[in-house]
Amino acid sequence: MKFDEFTGQIQHRLELPGTAETLRAIRATLLTVGQRIPEGAAEDLAASLPMEIKWYMTGAVHEHGQRFDWKEFVSRVSEIEGIDRPEAAYHAQVIMDLASTVVPESDFWQLRDQLPESEDDENWGKLFAVTDAGGWGEAQENQTGGGPQSDAESDAEPGDTSE
Repeated sequence: MKFDEFTGQIQHRLELPGTAETLRAIRATLLTVGQRIPEGAAEDLAASLPMEIKWYMTGAVHEHGQRFDWKEFVSRVSEIEGIDRPEAAYHAQVIMDLASTVVPESDFWQLRDQLPESEDDENWGKLFAVTDAGGWGEAQENQTGGGPQSDAESDAEPGDTSE
């Protein structure tokens, strides 16, 4: 996937107003993931990402393999991106979901294996919530209550139950 396609997908999925906000969201997530996982794993994962953004996981990271939990991850993403924590968590989930479609499955599973999933706040499974819900399209549809209405349903007047 090329840079413009990747950033365009993220901008669309997160409904961000421009490229600057989109790149800030991508940088916040990938930089923080890169800080959490070992350098080799970050390089493996980043290798399949567009050249212009893979640097966020590798070259921009001063110390790989840091030990912090999901709560600290969200705090870091929130601070870098300049948004509130729930929105930062969602942005990270959507970005990781798109990444899961770009990187080899084995590299994505290697990432998941390095992030513990438990019942306490260390639960890194939250990072993969969108992916585990079937991907962004499925998660979006489930959140909004379904897909598009049929023409007959959309043409009906409010309260009209006839067909």
